[in-house]
Amino acid sequence: MAPLITLLVGSLVARFAGWLGVGCVNSCTVAIAVGLAAMFMLTGVAHFAPPMRVDLIAIVPPRLPAPGLLLTVTGALELLGAVGLLLPVTRVAAAVCLLVLMLAMFPANVYASRMPNPPKSMTTRLSLRTATEVVFLAAAVAVAVGGS
Repeated sequence: MAPLITLLVGSLVARFAGWLGVGCVNSCTVAIAVGLAAMFMLTGVAHFAPPMRVDLIAIVPPRLPAPGLLLTVTGALELLGAVGLLLPVTRVAAAVCLLVLMLAMFPANVYASRMPNPPKSMTTRLSLRTATEVVFLAAAVAVAVGGS
């Protein structure tokens, strides 16, 4: 739930700053990009933070090799994507790449929802995970289509 709140609050704060005259946040698309960047900073850091890292490794489907390495790579991609969302020249490409990354990582959510004893931080029902993922994907599409 924290990533969803981060996306929503980050977007609203950025849009409000735009209304107050902050020129670099002059549209809804840019405000969503800022919120999405904040969300990916949060989730990217979680890939490296000790309590969450263990839980995230646990939900990597077993058919995938080197779960720790996969988690490190996806975390780094999320952090790079977050920075890319903040730069007008890379915003659209970052949004598209993060959209693809989210789709590629979603099977881990499905796997977690089917685990008999998932990590405590991963007990959200699949229907709620899916609905939240749709919001994240819609935000990435809005940024990709809206441009800079």
